[in-house]
Order: sequence, then C-alpha cells, then structure tokens
Amino acid sequence: MKDKTLQALFVFLKGAAMGAANVIPGVSGGTVAFITGIYERLINGIKGFGPHSLKLLLTGRFAEFAKATDFVFLATLGIGVVVSILTLARVLDFLFEKHAVLVWAFFFGLILASILFVGAKVKRWTAGPVAGFLVGAGIAVAIALLKPASESESIPYLMLCGVVAMASMIMPGLSGSFVLLLMGNYQLIMIDSVSQLGDLDPAAFRILVPVGVGAVIGLISLSHLLSWVFRRFHDLAVAMLTGFVAGSLLIIWPWKTEVTETFGAGEAAKEKVIGYDWHLPSLSGETFAAIGVIVAGFLLVWLMEKFSGTPRPGADSPKV
Repeated sequence: MKDKTLQALFVFLKGAAMGAANVIPGVSGGTVAFITGIYERLINGIKGFGPHSLKLLLTGRFAEFAKATDFVFLATLGIGVVVSILTLARVLDFLFEKHAVLVWAFFFGLILASILFVGAKVKRWTAGPVAGFLVGAGIAVAIALLKPASESESIPYLMLCGVVAMASMIMPGLSGSFVLLLMGNYQLIMIDSVSQLGDLDPAAFRILVPVGVGAVIGLISLSHLLSWVFRRFHDLAVAMLTGFVAGSLLIIWPWKTEVTETFGAGEAAKEKVIGYDWHLPSLSGETFAAIGVIVAGFLLVWLMEKFSGTPRPGADSPKV
C-alpha cells in the first residue's frame, strides 16, 4: 500500500512537471513525459480509449475500463498537470519573466542530461537508430527555423491545424501553440475564436469544431502509431525521439533574443514568440550564473538516475 502511494505521488509530480513545462516556450509536456520515463505508458494509456473501452464504460464494467485505459495512472497524471498549471506554473511564469536566462539554462541542463541517459536506453546504436536520431534532430531544428505561414480559414487546413497541434503536444520537443504560430492560425484559433466562444458566436464554432475534430483524430491516430512503433522498432523510436529532443535544445538555448508578434487588440492582445535570434553569451556575472544553473540541472538528473529506481523508456513502469 505504501509503495502504491509513493508511486502515485511520483506520477502526480511528473504530471506537475508536465504542467509547469507548458509555461516555457519550446518545452512541451511530451518532452517532460519522455525524459521522466513515462512516455510509452502515457501513449499506451491514450491508445486504450476507443470503441472497446467506451463499450466497457457504458455497460458499467468500470474495473475493466480502468484497466484497458490505465485510467488511474492517467487521472493521477492529469491531476498533477491541472494543479501545476493553477499553482506552480504561475511561480515559474514569474521567474521566467524576471530571470529568463536562468530558467532557460536550468531546462537546458535538465534536457541535456536527459538526452544522454535516455539515449543510453537504446540497446544497440546501429545504423538505423543513428539515422533516426539524426532525422529527429534535423526535423526539430528545421521547425525551430521555420517562418510563420499565412492565415487560412479553409476547413481541411483547420482540421490539419488540429491534428498537428495535438500531435505536437504529445511529441517531445514541440509546443502546440508554437506549431499553430508556424501554421499561421494562432490568432484565428487561440485569440479570435476562443474569445468569441463565450458569446456563443457561430463564427467561433465554425473555426473551432474542425480544429477539435482534427485534434481528436491527431490524438488517437498518433497514440496508436507511436505505440505500434515502440513495440516493433523500440530502439529506432527512442533514438528518433531523443534526436527530436536534442534538436529542441536550439529553442531552449539560454542566450537568444525573442522575435515577437502581437495578436489581437486591446485587452485581448497577446504577445507571442514567433522566432529567435541566437547569440553566444558575453562574459558577465549572469553568464557564469547561467552556466552554474546548467550544471545544477544536469547534476539533478544525474542524481535522480543514480539514486532512484525510476523506470526509463523501454522498461515497464510500475502500475499505480
């Protein structure tokens, strides 16, 4: 009983870390799930939702439904995400506003160390996993360097936005809002349509319904695809996702200038990052502090790996 309570606490804390990560541009909840060793279990849990599990739920077979969807795990993780967004994320948001370089540096150290430890879980670094790592890193770097596209209200394109945005939320190294910015529809979906939703404006539903349909399709299809890939090509999948996270270090690099754009007007206006101008650090006290924070983040992951029995990708997570 004590072990199950402790395991549930760890899952809750990992959910809290996923929620807090949403505050940092370029750090997705999928990245945190991946580097904390729960990514495969998360994907398999999401994959469990379908016609079969829905039938179990509607016929009152709740225990079987919970087992088929790993419901206790997902619920515990989800509570952690929500609690974090309502509490811890606000603190992190404040720190990010006042000490952005140090926050970036801490995440840089965490993710750099995690890449090394997660990469070590690839059983054999043959040509396939090496190629997968390079492809994953190349895609992440290319996404970071892309320029935003033009806005479009086409229904197929709105559905594609939903598919890609939801996929990016569970793919390590990608931010859903950043992808919508790149696709040119961030203001249309997240600013204009969401603000109109409270007034029950039909125009909002005309935009958000196709996006929602696409999001559901993206979540279900990607969870099935990733689950299948992990079962059949585990080393390739881990290597490619490790490369994806490694490529995202370009976005997380602490020394950069944000390129921003303001979306909306008046009280609804939001300033979003649409790109970065990277540079090398200057010799200053803040730079040395940031390097120290990078080392601290790296050592934190190293110590967790050394002294905890937390399963990593490729190992079966203990059930909550």
